[in-house]
Amino acid sequence: MNVQRRAVYPGVFDPVHLGHLDVIQRASRIFDHVVVGVGINPDKEPFFSAEERVRLLQRVVEAPNVSVQHFEGLSVKFVREVGARVMIRGLRTTSDMENEFNMSLTNHAMDPELETVFLMATDRYSHLSSTLLKQIAKFGGPLDKFVLPVVKAALEQRVRDLTTGHL
Repeated sequence: MNVQRRAVYPGVFDPVHLGHLDVIQRASRIFDHVVVGVGINPDKEPFFSAEERVRLLQRVVEAPNVSVQHFEGLSVKFVREVGARVMIRGLRTTSDMENEFNMSLTNHAMDPELETVFLMATDRYSHLSSTLLKQIAKFGGPLDKFVLPVVKAALEQRVRDLTTGHL
């Protein structure tokens, strides 16, 4: 029986940064197919629309066995919808660990067949967060070490648009 090992890496990716791409690349070596699920966090106001985030991810993901999809609602439900049983989560810090552990237990309670696989952030990316990058962009700081050029350009354009009111 040939069963494809499929996993989902859900997140907001607002914007996608090198830490996210590192997790995606590493997951793509473990699983036959990785679906990057671009979701919505109702507690945050996004910098980019879901469609923009999907397009940015599609432009920067290089692994041939990775696809990108937008989803709404619970990530545990999305994992089921795409035919996966594994959710990938990246861990940067010990505070991430506590939050992700609680989320994993809740997801498992909602779907006992769902497994969560944690990938530790590579040390050079363990400090990165999309929130931090948006702050750097708003103050005109250097982004080159944190995002790919296409994402940097999108961040800088969004800041210009916000500044001039052209949204």
